[in-house]
Amino acid sequence: MRIKMILPALTEALSPFWRPIKYSLFPPLGLATLAGYLPKDWDVALQDEHVEKLELDDSPDIVVIQVYITSARRAYALADQYRRRGAHVCLGGLHVTSLPAEANQHADTIFLGPGEDTWPRFLADFQAGRPGAVYQSQQRTLEHLPRVRRDLIKRHLYLAPNSIVVSRGCPHHCDFCYKDAFFAGGRSFYTQRVDAALAEIDRLPGRHLYFLDDHLFGDPRFAAALFEGMRGMGRVWQAAGTVQSVLQGDLVERAATSGLRSLFVGFETLNPANLAAQHKVQNLNRDYTAAIRRLHDNGVMVNGSFVFGMDEDDEGVFARTVGWAVAQGVETATFHILTPYPGTALHARMAAARRILHEDWDRYDTRHVVFQPAKLSPAVLEAGYWRAYRDFYGWANIARGAWSKPTLGGRLRHVAYAAGWKKLEPLWDWVIRVQRVAGMRPVLERVLDVASLSGKSNDKEVALTAAPVLPPS
Repeated sequence: MRIKMILPALTEALSPFWRPIKYSLFPPLGLATLAGYLPKDWDVALQDEHVEKLELDDSPDIVVIQVYITSARRAYALADQYRRRGAHVCLGGLHVTSLPAEANQHADTIFLGPGEDTWPRFLADFQAGRPGAVYQSQQRTLEHLPRVRRDLIKRHLYLAPNSIVVSRGCPHHCDFCYKDAFFAGGRSFYTQRVDAALAEIDRLPGRHLYFLDDHLFGDPRFAAALFEGMRGMGRVWQAAGTVQSVLQGDLVERAATSGLRSLFVGFETLNPANLAAQHKVQNLNRDYTAAIRRLHDNGVMVNGSFVFGMDEDDEGVFARTVGWAVAQGVETATFHILTPYPGTALHARMAAARRILHEDWDRYDTRHVVFQPAKLSPAVLEAGYWRAYRDFYGWANIARGAWSKPTLGGRLRHVAYAAGWKKLEPLWDWVIRVQRVAGMRPVLERVLDVASLSGKSNDKEVALTAAPVLPPS
C-alpha cells in the first residue's frame, strides 16, 4: 500500500521574494504522528511544500492532506488532482473541521477534530474495503500513542526539527481562537502521560526543543512533573504560555531550571475592554509588566503576541502597543490583524452584524483586514499593522529594548534575536535556498544556552557567540 502525506504551503509562504525563516522552522509533526499508526510494510512518503517542491507524478493509493485556512485553495487543487488519478483522498485539519461541507467537495474522506481516535478507525475501515466519508472525533486521549514517524522528517530542512507536542488544545476559550471548533464534541484540553513525554524527549537528538503545544502550562501538575523530569537532560527549549501561568505558582522557575529560554506569550491587547469582549479572561486583571519581569529574572526571553483591530482599538493603538513592548524589553513581537476565522465565536458574531467583508481564505492570514473594524477603516488598520512591525524592529527601538537589560549578555541576546528575526531576511533566504538551515542550529542552541538576562550569564562568552539568529515563534 502506498500512502502520501502532504502539508501544502500557506499562500503567504509562496512569495517569489525573500523566504522568511518562519516557514522553515517546524516539520509537519501532525502528519508524522498519523504516520505512526500505519502498518510497517506500507510505503509512506511525507512532503512539506514549505521546504521542498512537491513530487506530483506519483500514484499513491491514499493521499492525506492537512488543511489550514490560507492553504485551503492549494490543498483542494492537490486533492482534486489526486482524485482524478484514482487515489483515495483524505482531508483534515482546522479548516476542514470548521467548514466540512466545503472540504467534502474535494475529498473521499474528511476528518473532523483531532485524529487520535478517528485515524485508526479509518485505516481499519479502508483495509476492510468500506472507508467512511466523515469521521468525527469523540474520544480524546493521548494514551498509548505510537511513536511519531520522525524518520519521515527531512531534518536538514528545518531550524527546529525537534518540535514536540505533549498536550492537545487549551483550557481557555477565546472568541477569536480556532480551538473550540476543532475540539467540539469532546475534551478541549488533555495531556500525555509524563513518562511518555519524557521518553519522547529523550529520543530526540541534539539539545534544542520547541514545544508546539497551544499552552504547555495548561495543566500545572502535568507541567511541573514534566519540568522536573527534564532537569538534568541538558536541553534548551522554547514554548508558549499565558500571562496567568507565568504569574501563578512556581512553574516559570521550574521551567527555567529545566532549560526554558524563550516563551511565546499572548498579551493580545493592552485594553481590558478588548480582553473582556473576546473572552480572554485569563489575561484580565493580570500584571503584564510583572509577568515580563518574572520571565526576564529567570533568564527567559519574551516573544509577545499582539492583535490589532478589536472594537476598542483606535488609531493610537499601534504606537501605544509598540512603545509599551519596547519599554518592557520584549525581545521579539508578533503582530496580527484580528481575523474572524470560520467556526469561531468571533466569526459568528461578526457575520450576524454583517461585518465580514469577504471569504477569500487566502487573505485570512492575520495580515489583511477581512472585516469592518469598529473605530478604524480597513486601510488604516492594515497600514498600522505594517507600521508596528517597522517601528518595533527599527534599529532605535531594538537598541532601546536591549538597553533595558541589566547585563551585556542580555543586551547582546536581545539585539541578536530582534535583528535576526526581521533584519536578515536576505541571509535567511540564502540559507534556505542552499539548504543550510541545519547549520544554524548549533548557533541557536549556544545563544539560548549561555545567555541569561538575570546576570547569571558569562557576558564574555555571550559576546563571542551571540550571532543574529531567529527567535523561533
